[in-house]
Amino acid sequence: MAHENCYLVGYIVRTHAVSGDLVFHLDVDYPEDYTDLDSIFVEIKGNLVPYFIEDFNLHKTDKAIVRLEEVDTIEKAQNLVGSALYLPDDTLEELEEGQFYYHDIPGYTVVDKTLGPLGIVKTVYTPGAQDLIAMEYQGFEVLIPVVDEIVIRADHEKQQVEVDLPEGLLNVYLEEPKPGEKDGDED
Repeated sequence: MAHENCYLVGYIVRTHAVSGDLVFHLDVDYPEDYTDLDSIFVEIKGNLVPYFIEDFNLHKTDKAIVRLEEVDTIEKAQNLVGSALYLPDDTLEELEEGQFYYHDIPGYTVVDKTLGPLGIVKTVYTPGAQDLIAMEYQGFEVLIPVVDEIVIRADHEKQQVEVDLPEGLLNVYLEEPKPGEKDGDED
């Protein structure tokens, strides 16, 4: 399986107990949707290696204790800690017209309803309270809040994300700090 046909689900963060169980951090919107997985791809030295899942117990909101087939010692488990976890794109639900998965849009052009084409999507940050599209604009990184009023839709055919930016948002990133100010804070 190739990386371009998969999406990142999370990471193996540590071992659990001594029987080879692992703790997965699930970097997805709805971790409970992944409790019935039969298999998963683990990235090892740049390659995606399939593993069958013997047991999957979701704990907390984004952590799961998982037992993988043939990973039956602490040593085998320790070798996988830090590895990224992937699933094939075809396991994702089909989205409605204009919707998108975050991993789809890096490289898309951001097109504002009023200003036209602005820049290229670099990544999407998901820090917690507010997801943000990071766009390269005139040499600056501009963060666009992912809310329905601002991010209108994605046109996958044209590889564009259509937005309606609030007035002044771009100016916030383009203005140089005044002497004596650091990151917008006055002394």
